[in-house]
Amino acid sequence: MEWFAGSLLRWHVVSDETDGTFALGEALVRPGGEPPLHVHSREDETFYLLEGEITFQRGHERIDARPGDAVLMPRGVQHGFAVRTETARFLQAFTPGGLEAAFRSLSEPAAFDGLPPAPDGPPSAEAVEAMAARFADHGVEFTGPPLAAVLAAG
Repeated sequence: MEWFAGSLLRWHVVSDETDGTFALGEALVRPGGEPPLHVHSREDETFYLLEGEITFQRGHERIDARPGDAVLMPRGVQHGFAVRTETARFLQAFTPGGLEAAFRSLSEPAAFDGLPPAPDGPPSAEAVEAMAARFADHGVEFTGPPLAAVLAAG
């Protein structure tokens, strides 16, 4: 278990176990822990919602998801999500695998099985820059603010 950007991550399958073809993680996320809108150049990403409610954006499409819903984010398409409940838990699959290395390199071991303490505020400019650079190394480009900020702005 790892803490990443205010969320709890578990990696059930990593690309080293699949000859690079696949990775599967589980995330527990609270509002405010969502990523900026972004585009993957190397992998497709599929979300399977286990608990909570999330609004996803895929290109210009908005998808309201509940437990049991799966949402595919094809590579090359801008996407993001906003947690609409106190928390949301989902499986996150990457095809091919490899992107989990970016998450793991910016994570810390979880001190307990739960969310880390809520951040006091937004991440520092240095932390955002480091995250953008690490994900860029894996073919991910941040293209806008988190979807929650877009939705709040109307």
